[in-house]
Amino acid sequence: MMLVSARHDALGVRAAMLTGIRSYVVTGNTWGHPGAHSQRARKLTDREIEVLQSVANGMSNKDIGAYLGLSALTVKSHMARISRKLGTGDRAKLVAIGMREGIIS
Repeated sequence: MMLVSARHDALGVRAAMLTGIRSYVVTGNTWGHPGAHSQRARKLTDREIEVLQSVANGMSNKDIGAYLGLSALTVKSHMARISRKLGTGDRAKLVAIGMREGIIS
């Protein structure tokens, strides 16, 4: 599970981790050149956006596959392409980029 928050709160993060949260993303912070992710984000296919939205909803690759009618291997392939296009393999960072760019909610 992942927690997405608009602010960083160390105590809140610690409490969330104790309840099973494994990733924590603070939205609204931009590192690097503004718009650096925009061009890459526009290259996502509709299916990749569906997969990324499912990740944001806390689904595992297996859950995403069942939800979208795909094999886990196909989901893994989509995740690899999303990671390559957005420049990170970290699921939490992928969600943060997607939210910041308005690709997912």
